[in-house]
Amino acid sequence: MVQADLYKNLPTSDELLDSDDTPVDDEDQNLLPNYLLFLLKLIWADRQDWYFGVDMGIYHTTGGDYRVPVIPDGFLALGVPRRKPGQRFRRSYVLWEEADTVPNHGPGDGVLSPGGEYVEKMAIYANLGVLYYVIYNPEYWGRDKHQPFEVYKLIDGEYQLQRGEP
Repeated sequence: MVQADLYKNLPTSDELLDSDDTPVDDEDQNLLPNYLLFLLKLIWADRQDWYFGVDMGIYHTTGGDYRVPVIPDGFLALGVPRRKPGQRFRRSYVLWEEADTVPNHGPGDGVLSPGGEYVEKMAIYANLGVLYYVIYNPEYWGRDKHQPFEVYKLIDGEYQLQRGEP
């Protein structure tokens, strides 16, 4: 058997986006939220009333089990201290420890599984009351008939796509 024939039927890296049905981040999913965090730290260096989390669990009581977090690629919460008194950093974002301050900008997500970000996660964030939901999907947006960058706003309990330049 020729070496090329051996690899011919193996899946591509695009088809191997998860392991044991657990999503795995790709390079952009790590780079972009961290780049946004860097920019926020630069432009809001003097502000202490915001927190931007990257790949961090958001624990809440609106789901079936408060011990199971939702984990966006990135989220912004306004009106919370950058650093909690007496702590160096947050291990996770626990709503009942944050005076029930829900992230209001974000969560940002890329598409890892068909329908995941557009259905399941969107419903969780709407239930939480997250004001804006952002999906950045530069490579696979065409398959789902979506745009590469979409901003949704929570209006009357449902997300509505914001048209025009976000």
